[in-house]
Amino acid sequence: MGGFAQFGKWLGKARSGSAGSDGPRKQREIFINQHDQNAQFRYANNYIKTSKYNVLTFLPKNLFEQFQRLANVYFFVLMLLQWCPVISSLTPITTMMPLFFVLLLTAVKDLVDDVQRHRSDNKVNGRRSDVLRGGKFVQERWDKVVVGDIIRMEDGQFVAADLMLLSSSEPNGLVYIETAELDGETNLKPRQALVETEPLKDSNEKFADLKAQITCEAPNNNLSKFEGVLKLDDGKSLPITNNQILLRGCILRNTVWCYGVVVFAGKDTKLMQNSGKTKFKRTNIDKLLNKIIIGIVMFLFVLCFAGSIGCGFWEYTTGRKFQWVMPWEERVVGGYSEETAIAVTSILMFFSYVIMLNTLVPISLYVSVEIVRLCHSVLINWDHEMMHNGSSSQARTTTLTEQLGQIEYIFSDKTGTLTQNIMTFNKCSINGRRYGDVLDDQGEIVEPDEGTLLTDFSKNPLADPAFRFFDPKLLTDIENKDPDCDLFFRILSLCHTVMPDEKHGKLVYQAQSPDEGALVSAARNFGYVFLYRTPDKVRVQIGDDQLEFRLLEIIDFNNVRKRMSVILEKDGKIVLYCKGADSVIMERLAKTEENEQLAEVTNDHLEQFAGEGLRTLCLAWKEIPQDQFDSWRKKYEEAKLSMDDRDDKMDEVAEEIETDLNLIGATAIEDKLQDGVPDAIASLALADIKIWVLTGDKLETAINIGYSCRLLTEEMEEVFVIDAEEKEGVKQQLEKAYEELSHPDNAPVWNPSSNEVFQPRETIVRFEGADDKAEKNGGNRPRKKSGGDTLDDPKPTGKTYALVIQGKSLAFALEAELEEIFLKIACLCSAVICCRVTPLQKALVVELVKRRKQAITLAIGDGANDVSMIKAAHIGIGISGQEGMQAVLASDYSIGQFRFLKRLLLVHGRWSYYRMAKFLRYFFYKNFAFTLCHFWYDMFCGFSAQVAYDPLYITFYNLLYTATPIVGVAIFDQDVNDVNSIDFPKLYTPGHRNVLFNTWQFFKSVIHGFATSLVVFYATYGAMHYYVEDLHGMQAFQTALGTILFVTVTADVALDTAFWAWINYAFVFGSLLVYFAATMAIHQFPVLSAYYGTDLKVFLNPSFWFTLVLTVIVLTVPIVLARFYKLDVNPSLSDRIRMRQKNASRRQRTIQLVQRPSYLRRSSRLRGSRFKRSGYAFAHESGFGHLITSGLNMFGGNEGTKESGSVRLFSRFQKQRADTNSKFKQNFIIQDNPKAEMKEIGLPVTGDEVDAASRDESVRTTTF
Repeated sequence: MGGFAQFGKWLGKARSGSAGSDGPRKQREIFINQHDQNAQFRYANNYIKTSKYNVLTFLPKNLFEQFQRLANVYFFVLMLLQWCPVISSLTPITTMMPLFFVLLLTAVKDLVDDVQRHRSDNKVNGRRSDVLRGGKFVQERWDKVVVGDIIRMEDGQFVAADLMLLSSSEPNGLVYIETAELDGETNLKPRQALVETEPLKDSNEKFADLKAQITCEAPNNNLSKFEGVLKLDDGKSLPITNNQILLRGCILRNTVWCYGVVVFAGKDTKLMQNSGKTKFKRTNIDKLLNKIIIGIVMFLFVLCFAGSIGCGFWEYTTGRKFQWVMPWEERVVGGYSEETAIAVTSILMFFSYVIMLNTLVPISLYVSVEIVRLCHSVLINWDHEMMHNGSSSQARTTTLTEQLGQIEYIFSDKTGTLTQNIMTFNKCSINGRRYGDVLDDQGEIVEPDEGTLLTDFSKNPLADPAFRFFDPKLLTDIENKDPDCDLFFRILSLCHTVMPDEKHGKLVYQAQSPDEGALVSAARNFGYVFLYRTPDKVRVQIGDDQLEFRLLEIIDFNNVRKRMSVILEKDGKIVLYCKGADSVIMERLAKTEENEQLAEVTNDHLEQFAGEGLRTLCLAWKEIPQDQFDSWRKKYEEAKLSMDDRDDKMDEVAEEIETDLNLIGATAIEDKLQDGVPDAIASLALADIKIWVLTGDKLETAINIGYSCRLLTEEMEEVFVIDAEEKEGVKQQLEKAYEELSHPDNAPVWNPSSNEVFQPRETIVRFEGADDKAEKNGGNRPRKKSGGDTLDDPKPTGKTYALVIQGKSLAFALEAELEEIFLKIACLCSAVICCRVTPLQKALVVELVKRRKQAITLAIGDGANDVSMIKAAHIGIGISGQEGMQAVLASDYSIGQFRFLKRLLLVHGRWSYYRMAKFLRYFFYKNFAFTLCHFWYDMFCGFSAQVAYDPLYITFYNLLYTATPIVGVAIFDQDVNDVNSIDFPKLYTPGHRNVLFNTWQFFKSVIHGFATSLVVFYATYGAMHYYVEDLHGMQAFQTALGTILFVTVTADVALDTAFWAWINYAFVFGSLLVYFAATMAIHQFPVLSAYYGTDLKVFLNPSFWFTLVLTVIVLTVPIVLARFYKLDVNPSLSDRIRMRQKNASRRQRTIQLVQRPSYLRRSSRLRGSRFKRSGYAFAHESGFGHLITSGLNMFGGNEGTKESGSVRLFSRFQKQRADTNSKFKQNFIIQDNPKAEMKEIGLPVTGDEVDAASRDESVRTTTF
């Protein structure tokens, strides 16, 4: 019961992300194969639902949601008021039609979105698994799986729910899973069944008879930890850890079959727990519109109050004298005194004005905004420049497009987002010689291109056709039996924990990390083929010979050691092969002159490799005397059996044998970035967008990728590393960094000619304690904020910095006491990398920036571990690819690769914000101009709330007449084309400060509309008032007023159009034709309008046309002059680029004029590193070493079951063995005295090749 006590103690301290269906319970109990027992707990089933509606709930629920928008309620109340003839001078149809259209359009959009969600849900829920039912396994849909079910899975299948592994086809209950759907990593991870359940194997009878109880933690979002207890029928309790858990979304690999029992299903699975809450996202413009609408309503009430007072005053002074002509409504004022009747009329007139002036808050605004956003989303979907592997980018929401043009912070995952998680062996250094470089005619190192010749591996039948290497000298030296190269690749083929397998008759490797897989595959291609292993043997093929080595020990990799070693024996000779970080290998070399000289040359190569963004490892070796090994092994076995601090003791003993090593060289592999990542990051940074990388990888890997993708650069003054594991240490490191950044000596150094900051050399600073002095001082020039920043940041400087923080340190930095200083430092840095972070921490970082900086954020990722971050950000981007679809399903937009983010933001986002801002400015302008004419007209009508236009004109003004021209502009207009938008990222910055649409821009539109209404009304009044002799004359005046207003606002939108496409011509001139045609048609039928014949009376009057032209000129000429003055005196960057774009010839536009700025041009010549740093990066988990040496993954499976890859290969090679003495003789290379060789090298800075003759004289071979 001790296990239960410890488990309960842990549960008391656990911080679960969600209790799931278990409610407040701290644990859950599961009865295997006992559905009735489990039913009492009402655990969640395995049904996944992301949809919102069904057939019955769609209409009421959607209407309820739509009427959560206050504007819809406002217009609904107006419609009801219009049914009251006492206070309304308008028919209800003027509001009813637009409101119905808005509700219908929104409902259709929501329906389409929900249908897509239903299809996604059905696709997932419809997957099939073999589930134990009635003593036999039957095919069941995933949504029919419940907690306590036993499931059978086969190789390549997705895991249906969170399972506890019971047994597998592999020896000792091992399985291998791919967790790409969870974390984007494609390398395999082992899981192992309990010893007590492994004998169940694949016996249906045993599974049907299995009765046991599982007590485990409540549902939570911790992907890396699981604690529970399995209680068998005999009363024995067994601990369950994460090593026995297969999570939903994983894929079974290299395992024929396995069985598991469901512990969490549906929404309780860790995959769904990490999905986070779906939040309703609104853009900044939406929030500003809400405030503006409230202001407009208040202004509306002021106008209504003024009209009501004016009505009372007019009735008191004038109206009561004309009761015999215009009597008051008897049913309204009957029985009241004259003063009371005037007061009642005045009050009722307030509501009449509310109805008449309601167009100040136009319902068509929301219709038009939805249409514009929908069209922007469609344009994103149709963009062929953002297609990848035949699939286009997708706008999964239609309500956030303009927000894409205001992003200030990007939070990105690394694996699968920035990188492909594919490692390639690119270069190496072998005993002072550098291989892998491509040289031009001048001998300079350049990047390979499509025309660069590849090394020919056709002579090697086991070579991988996809392997690419550009330096044929290495293969030539191997074919010439160069002993240094032989030793180098011998280490690569033997020092690893890779597992071999066979698929479709071909040898394949399964590695715990892609790094190891890349190195072993490289050795294979160069003729050193790792064939198979057993717990105590390793076989490789070198050329035509096969060699078998006795495996004595594997000292596996971990984050503290940063290296791994294998100890091998052949023919009585014992050697140790070691690979690891340069820092740990170099300090363990034998203190000889030869090692010191070779280390200096190799370090030079390592710096150059690191400067190119490559991940490096050093290789070393030593020969071990038998007696020394026997003594050491005894200590190591004792350390393995220790019950206290076992890992520390094993590492301590390993230190004793991993000394006095002989350096042989270094490898340089590339963690392949996705295409265009460096260019995209550089462009986004120039757009003043800060990029934070939030990754689960270890620190070295994260820093290395930071340099590869240009997030970190050589020019940075310092890279601050926060890696303390205690709160006080984190606080001290943050204070040190803040002191560095805010030091007064860190003044900006400007280059007046380029307007760029001079950036000095970079160093990496680690703070070891509070008393350590910093190496350098510096600062950063932060971007302008969008407003609302509560932090008092230090004075910005001209130097650039970066911050790298570990996950454990970040946990303390996110606490209330430290979050402010952490955020200050982060915002002063040009780049931030958070490594070893959990999914929850990713979301917390995003929320911190949102809350404290009031900035617009974007999160991009590809795995389930990114879902909470994607949902927390204002905009969530999912990378659609082989890593799974969880991130895509939770995202607002999906793209095929990270590089498309540049076009999505700098082109579509910027255009969308630019267009939406122009649309809103014009919309408020034309509506204020339209509505205020009512008020000026009413001054001549005794403040009786009489409308100034034909009621049908009022209905169609916003809905049809003036809608199409501005909608055309809002969908298709562009200040500069897409090429210039990308080439000049600074064009993006106005969105950060809400320059194009803000409160001041709104007031400018209101003032413009106010002036337009005055000029239009009084110009029309002055020219047409003599026609107002009867009702027909008044209608003619109203028709003339409406026509002049319409032509004026249409001329204004034509002036606002920067990009004239054929559709803009059609919309602008088409709307004019539609208006005149519709007016003339409607006025010919009395049944449609009471304004019969007024169109001809107006349109045949020359004074009307003179007034029309004069009014348009008076209102447009000042605008044209003001814009020309601004363009000539103070042009914006957009103005300058647009003018250059217009003046360039169509043929030479993208060649002569639209040259890519110098900061985006890529030189073919590789840039050298001007600083010392390590490119070391390796797997952040231990390898398969413990499985290999223990034999757990080798033998012991039941007879008749399918064997693992290594077992099959071992059996095959056992049959093929012939003459061991003749076939397996091979050489170990021992460096005897490389002194002469190093003298020949002369320690050149560039690491030139060593003379071949010198090598031959200084190396001898010893045959075992």
